[in-house]
Amino acid sequence: MSIYDRGSYLRNIQLMREQIPSFKQYPFNLDAIRELSDLKLHPKVTYLVGENGSGKSTLMEAIAVALGFNAEGGTKNFTFQTEATHSELHNYLKIVRGTRKPRDGFFFRAESYYNLATNIDELDREPYQLGPPIIDSYGGKSLHQQSHGESFLATFLNRFGGNGLYILDEPESALSPSRQLTMLARMHDLIKDNSQFIIATHSPILLAYPDATIYQLNANGIEETTWEETDHYIITKQFLNNRDRMLQNLLVDDEDE
Repeated sequence: MSIYDRGSYLRNIQLMREQIPSFKQYPFNLDAIRELSDLKLHPKVTYLVGENGSGKSTLMEAIAVALGFNAEGGTKNFTFQTEATHSELHNYLKIVRGTRKPRDGFFFRAESYYNLATNIDELDREPYQLGPPIIDSYGGKSLHQQSHGESFLATFLNRFGGNGLYILDEPESALSPSRQLTMLARMHDLIKDNSQFIIATHSPILLAYPDATIYQLNANGIEETTWEETDHYIITKQFLNNRDRMLQNLLVDDEDE
């Protein structure tokens, strides 16, 4: 049995290529989308890596929306919309599910997390609010009353409850290196509690989870790679090992050339 068939909530993502109106228009003209056919998902962690503009966030958003999540993030219960900017890619994705269904789920999107935090505060101020405040599930303190990094971590530590499918788009963007290690440990706890992650990231720390599949989005489409082969690892290692030389090359004045 392939690892991709073991205990996954999601087994793979397929692009219904025959239904695409044109591969010359956005987002289908992105290299990663144009070459996409069948993306197999690891039962524990699947990473998407690539340069800005490679299509990571576009694909993550489409997967989340196809599954019923709000395009701006949160659980499937969130329906707020700040602005309709998501692409139509989700309409052309086929989600192949496993035999199990997750009991929890969350789409974490760093770029619109502020909007999610605002919506939580607004909902908790409604006079007809039934049950405990929503913010209680996030640690009990308004996400706007914490630093950016603290509010990110509050969601990972408090809202994610296990037996879940978690789609995370650049979750490291407000986390220090030590907090990224905390997040790795939290991920491991949730994975042991039957959770599955799909993560787009630039962080070589988050990419280090040992039992995972890493896909590189580039001009060739989407290719499976290893941690040591990612640009994130290579460039970070080169910089740490050759800081003075790299800085000399980067910071040279034009008049010195």
